[in-house]
Amino acid sequence: MDKSFGFETAFTEAVRVIRCAHNEAKGHARGVGLVKVMGRDSGFIAAFAALADNCVNYVLIPECPAHLDGSNGFLAHLEKRLTTRGHAVVVVAEGAGQDLMQTDASAKDASGNAKFGDIGPWMKDRIQAHFKALKLDATVKYIDPSYIIRSVPASPQDAIFCLRLAQHAVHAAMAGKTDMVVGRWHGHHVNLPIRVVTVRRRKVSLQGDLWMSVLEATGQPAQFGP
Repeated sequence: MDKSFGFETAFTEAVRVIRCAHNEAKGHARGVGLVKVMGRDSGFIAAFAALADNCVNYVLIPECPAHLDGSNGFLAHLEKRLTTRGHAVVVVAEGAGQDLMQTDASAKDASGNAKFGDIGPWMKDRIQAHFKALKLDATVKYIDPSYIIRSVPASPQDAIFCLRLAQHAVHAAMAGKTDMVVGRWHGHHVNLPIRVVTVRRRKVSLQGDLWMSVLEATGQPAQFGP
């Protein structure tokens, strides 16, 4: 599908939080604003939020391996950034870096989904430990706006989108159609079989235009580590 309802509202609110993190980071010598956004398996919210405001310097998403250590690791790049520019803003999707944390891979949440480790506080601790080992002062301000993003009213564009989805859903139901979902596909509202929609999860392509735009906007390398 072209997009899902609520997406625009989510990344719009994420941008507001990121701007606050930027202000916090600028207020400290070697200040880091670390923001965790929604995105268990796909980094679209993190990517779009970074593009909407040019204050973001690093974006970590589930689709791209996050190597922290080594001369080309994330922490080394962050160290150089703080040395030259004095502050940085890092946006991390909640599903990023799961392979770095020691978590029980078999653990499930109440909905039956794999229970992920909390990358936000873990990343904050790793950043602080890195600079402490170098005997350099660094201030990390961590923000988790998940509940704020989930609870804000829909943006006008999302409200219109949901209204049109509902209208098409009523028409489909009155026509006797079942086992389907209404979605916008190539600019048109269409009825799609649920089995087609759920074949695979849409993910950010690391060779696609969106991720290339993120790399250009942030200035981060295509990948961290070897």
